[in-house]
Amino acid sequence: MDRDRPRDRLPGALLLLLALLLRAPVPGSAQAVCTGTLNGLSVTGDPQHQYETLHRMYNNCEIVMGNLEIVLIDHAQDLSFLQTIREVTGYILIAMNVFSSLPLHNLRVIRGTQFYDEKFALFVLLNYNPNATHALRHLGLNQLTEILAGGVYIEKNAQLCHVDTVEWRDIMRDPRLEPLVGDNGKACPPCHESCGGHCWGPGPEDCQKLTKTICAPQCNGRCFGRAPNECCHEECAGGCTGPLQTHCFACRHFNDSGACVPLCPQPLIYNKLTFQLEPNPDTKYQYGGICVRSCPHNFVVDQSSCVRACPNDKMEVEKNGLKMCEPCAGLCPKACEGTGAGSKYQTVDSSNIDTFVNCTKILGNLDFLITGLEGDPWRNISALDPEKLNVFRTVREITGYLNIQSWPKHMHNFSVFSNLVTIGGRSLYNRGFSLLIMKNENVTSLGLRSLREVSAGRVYITENRRLCYLHTLHWAALSRRRSDLDIRNNRPRSKCQQEGKVCDPLCSAEGCWGPGPGQCLSCRHYSRRGVCVPTCHFTQGSGGFGGVWGG
Repeated sequence: MDRDRPRDRLPGALLLLLALLLRAPVPGSAQAVCTGTLNGLSVTGDPQHQYETLHRMYNNCEIVMGNLEIVLIDHAQDLSFLQTIREVTGYILIAMNVFSSLPLHNLRVIRGTQFYDEKFALFVLLNYNPNATHALRHLGLNQLTEILAGGVYIEKNAQLCHVDTVEWRDIMRDPRLEPLVGDNGKACPPCHESCGGHCWGPGPEDCQKLTKTICAPQCNGRCFGRAPNECCHEECAGGCTGPLQTHCFACRHFNDSGACVPLCPQPLIYNKLTFQLEPNPDTKYQYGGICVRSCPHNFVVDQSSCVRACPNDKMEVEKNGLKMCEPCAGLCPKACEGTGAGSKYQTVDSSNIDTFVNCTKILGNLDFLITGLEGDPWRNISALDPEKLNVFRTVREITGYLNIQSWPKHMHNFSVFSNLVTIGGRSLYNRGFSLLIMKNENVTSLGLRSLREVSAGRVYITENRRLCYLHTLHWAALSRRRSDLDIRNNRPRSKCQQEGKVCDPLCSAEGCWGPGPGQCLSCRHYSRRGVCVPTCHFTQGSGGFGGVWGG
């Protein structure tokens, strides 16, 4: 089996979706926020690779912005780093693992802003090895007290105990939903006598903490005791230690510096003396369930919220260093829906290629898979005419990721993306990739001559056996973190040099995307219309000084 190639979706996995944002501290918040994923049951590499990715993404993480997907992890791995996670904004998927317990000991809230299989916020399936004794025995979610939206599915975990002793009605906010907790472990020990029949495990420390079903009728939601005066504030989620909005375990809507609020401080406030709306010096933006003073660098501000992309009637502009959505004056530059994450199309193919005509911006991602280029008889989709790939010459920005795993054999570069300037990485592929190029046998150069920024996510370029020039590139000028690069098993640098596949002398030391003075990352001397030149006469065309981008 090919262990390195990212696999397509397994049958029955409904979502191979976005991975949101790059792991990073959130401006204006002391809480450690990290990326989630939306890969479903799709995996890349072997279990060790899976574990290393999980550790990199969630070590020291408190809030998972997106979904927490734990798939195909081996029994010998140390997962203790997961115990810092307190909140997951999307869903949790735990599938096909063989560890005995899951140390999510501090998880309080699953928000369910996205569902797995269209309706589940917690999905636990097939966590055992039928040929060995390794299996999931305890969920370990002892502090979980709230699932704000979505249901629970826990099935076919051969040795998993104490899922039917949990009072799920106390955890699930929607009373109309019934938990699907079925064929799991048999002959499980009972709850400890101090637990009143509701527990996550057999010990006294495993008793379930009830915060809803025990409340007095006067309480509107959660409580910290049975008395009428022991109600939580209505903005609390998951319970509380007292009646104030600063006493909440988690927030129903937004956390503003430790206080749970229905809205973050708005950009404009009403002055009762002047009867005017005036700028609010204390404004904050809505980012998931947090109020932040500034949005993450790869997000854009739309009114009072951090968003991945502007709506169709607005365009992205930059003012005073701030990326904002503003209404278009007339027609907006054409923004088009991409493939893969969040789209109805898994890959670019003959059925959707015409939808990209005249697009300047891709909202989401672009995937190029073998089923798209060579056709998919199962879905009655014919092979793609390679000439039609030229529609992408108008694209200047991809807000998500670019994933190229298959390319026409007669095309030796990706020059159809010669005007692509930015890969935003607002959604990521699989293990956190924003640019993935692999196993393209006939590609000799990248040809991404205008690419100037990979805003978030990792760069993965591997096993393109004829690919040269990429060794010359100063990737730090493109990607924000050098550690985000995984470039290996391409054409060796020495062979490229022997074959004369080196940068043009007019390129600067920052390298090039391919042969010739038009493929330089920047110029040694001057740039004229994106081509490096030795001298520049302003009467002969637009020019720029040394180091100016050749775009």
